[in-house]
Amino acid sequence: MDSDGTQEARGTQHNPVPRPAGPPKMPAMPPLPPQAPGTPPLPDGSAFLTWLRTPRPDAAPGVWRFGHRPRPAEEPEEVPARQLLSGALIAFLVGWLLWSLLQNGYLGNWWSLPLELLAPDAWLQSDSKVAQFLVYNGYTLLVALVIMVGVGRLGRWGEVWRRFVAPRLKRRPPEQPTPETGDDPAQWNDLRTAGAADAADRLAAEAHAGLMRDVDHARITRAWQGVRNGRHSLAAFRAAVLQDGAAACLHPSGERDLPGRLARHDLVTGQVRLGTTADDARNPYAYRGTGLALGPELLGTSLIAVGPAGSGKTGRVVRPVAESLCLHALAGRAAVVVVGAAGAALGPVDAYDVVVRIGHPDSVYDLDLYGGTTDPDEAAAVLAEALVGDLADPHPGSDSRRSTTVLAQLLGPYRAVHGRFPSVPELRQLLDGSPEPLAALRKALQDAGQESLLRELDARERQSAHPGDVGSVLADRVALLDRPAFASFFDTSGQSRPFSLRSLDHPVRVRIDLPERGHADASRILARLVLAQFTASVAVREDRSLFACLVLDDATGLVTPESVRGIQRLRSAGAGVVLTLRTLDDVPRPLRGPLLGAAGCRMALAGLTPWDGQDFAEVWGKEWTEARDVTDRQIVAESPAGKAWHMVRRAITGNAPTARAVTVRQVERERWSASELAHAVPPGHAVLSLTDVRGEHAPPLLVDLRG
Repeated sequence: MDSDGTQEARGTQHNPVPRPAGPPKMPAMPPLPPQAPGTPPLPDGSAFLTWLRTPRPDAAPGVWRFGHRPRPAEEPEEVPARQLLSGALIAFLVGWLLWSLLQNGYLGNWWSLPLELLAPDAWLQSDSKVAQFLVYNGYTLLVALVIMVGVGRLGRWGEVWRRFVAPRLKRRPPEQPTPETGDDPAQWNDLRTAGAADAADRLAAEAHAGLMRDVDHARITRAWQGVRNGRHSLAAFRAAVLQDGAAACLHPSGERDLPGRLARHDLVTGQVRLGTTADDARNPYAYRGTGLALGPELLGTSLIAVGPAGSGKTGRVVRPVAESLCLHALAGRAAVVVVGAAGAALGPVDAYDVVVRIGHPDSVYDLDLYGGTTDPDEAAAVLAEALVGDLADPHPGSDSRRSTTVLAQLLGPYRAVHGRFPSVPELRQLLDGSPEPLAALRKALQDAGQESLLRELDARERQSAHPGDVGSVLADRVALLDRPAFASFFDTSGQSRPFSLRSLDHPVRVRIDLPERGHADASRILARLVLAQFTASVAVREDRSLFACLVLDDATGLVTPESVRGIQRLRSAGAGVVLTLRTLDDVPRPLRGPLLGAAGCRMALAGLTPWDGQDFAEVWGKEWTEARDVTDRQIVAESPAGKAWHMVRRAITGNAPTARAVTVRQVERERWSASELAHAVPPGHAVLSLTDVRGEHAPPLLVDLRG
C-alpha cells in the first residue's frame, strides 16, 4: 500500500517505464508545507489548516474556487455615480429647506395639526413644563425623522452609503472560525466513519504539527478513493498511514513536492490559476473580476492556444499547466508528457521522472519508435502517421492508408524473423528497396516457412517497381531520422532505455526535448509520432480514472486528419492534449475548423491576426443582444415665446434644442468579431472559451493572464 498502485508490477504491461530509485525506508523530515496565499510563514500547521479549511463553493467552469464568493448571474441595475451623488445632495437640500420652513413658521401651524388631533388634551394642557417639553419636542423629532426618511429614500442615501462610505470603513475581516469537528476536513472523518480512526488521528496530528502539505493531502485522498473503489484494502491503507503518516503512499520518485513552483495551485479542486477575468462588459457579470483556473475536468476536453511569439503561450499557459499536471502526478492522479524544444521554459528537469533529450549524447532515456507495441499493423499505422501524416492532403500518393500498408508489409516479416522491429537504418534500407536486405529477409522467411509473410514481401517488391511508389516518400522521411546526431537513439536491440507511451497507466512525469535547432523536420516527425502514440495508447489503458495529458509547446506541422480524429476520442478515454500554435496558418485550411471543434477549450491570445480571428469568431458563433439606436430630432418652435426660448438655449449651450428617440431591438451578433480579436485584446490578455467533460461550458472570456 506504500505506492497506491503506482509501484506494483502489472503482468499485462509491455516495456514498463524506467523509474528512479524508490524512497528510503525512513524518509527525512520534510520541509514546512507551502503557505496559503497571503499568509505569513508559521512554525506550526496553521497556514496549511487555513488553506485546507478555506471554502471552495461550486462555481461555473473556469472559476478559481479557492475562497470564491459567487456573484449574481446578471449585473444589477446601477445608477451612475454622478447622478446618484447629485440626487442625494438635492434631496438633502430639499429636506433642509423644508425643515427650515417649518422651524421658521413660514408654513404656518398646519404641521402641528396631527399632534393636536391625536394627542390627549391632558398632555397638551398639562401644567408640567417637563411633560409639554417631551410632547412637543418628541413630536418635532418625529417630524424630523419622517422628513429625513423621506428625503433619504428619495435621494438613495442607502445606496450612497453602500457604494462609497461602507467600503472605506471596512476593517480587516475577522479570522474564519474553526469548523466543527464533523465538518473539518483536517479531521479525516471519512476514515473515522470507515473504522480507521487511528489513521485519521495520525493524519490530523501531522496536519496540526505542520508536517503535511497540499500534495500529501491530495495523494492520501487519492489512495483513500482507491480503498473505497476496492482497488486497495483498508488494512494496507491503515498500515501505510500509521507507519509513514503524511508521507504514506508516496509517488515512486519519492518526491512530495515540485522545486520552484511558479503558479498558484489548489490541489483540493485540482485547479491551477492562470489569471483574472477582466471586468469588461463583454464578459458575463458572474465572471467579472474572478480568478480564471484550469483543471483536469477542463483539460479533459483538450486546449488549443493560438498566439504570436511573445504573447505568453509558454510562460503563462503551458508552464503553469505542466506544473499543475506534475503535481497531480505526484498525488497519483495524472500522467503527463510534456513535449517542447530543447531549452524551452517548461520547468526544471528535477520536476520530471523521465527526461528524453533526443539528439543529446547525455540523455539517459531513449524514445521507443514503435510505441511499445508488438502488433506490426498497429506499429505501422502509428509510424505512418508520424512520417507522412502531414503530406496526406497535398500529395495523394503518400496517403496514410497506403503508407500503413507499405510499412506493415515490411514490419511484419522483419519481426517474425528477428523478434523485434527494424532500427532506423534497417527500415530505411528496406523502404529504399535495396536488394541485399530484401533478399536476406526473404531467405530467412523461407527458412522459417512463413509463406503468408512471403506473400507480403512479394507484394512490396512488386509495388516498389511502379513509379510513384509511396515507399520512396517513406524512405526520404526516415532518412531525416537516420542522422549521426540520432545514431544512439531509437534503438530496437534492447541496449538502451526506451520510454514508451504505453506506460501512461502509471502517474509518471515525462519530458521530451526535441532537437529543433538544425533538425526542424525531424522534430516535427517526432512530435507527430508522440501525438499518434499518445492517442493510440490512452485508449487501451486499464485505469481511466488516472488522467493522462499530452502538452505540446509548439504544434506546428502536427495537425493531420488522423490526429484531429484522435483528439476527438480523448474525452471518453480520460485524457486530453494541450496544443499551442503561433498562427492557424500552420494548420491546413480544411483542418482548422475541425481542430477548433475537436477542442473544448479554445484560447486566442493578444496579437492574433484578423484571418485567425475569423476562424475563432466562426467557431464561437453568435448571440442575441440588445441594440439601441438613438436619434436626435431638432425641435421646431411655433410660438414667438418658444422661438425666443430656443434662441436663449442655443446661445447658452451652443446646440439647437433636440428631442432624443431611443429604439431598442434584438439583433444577432458575433460574440467576438475577428476585428475585436485582432485589435481589442490588450497585451498580456487572451480570450478563452471553456467546456468541461460533463458538457458545461463558458462563453468566450477576456482574461488577464498577468494577474
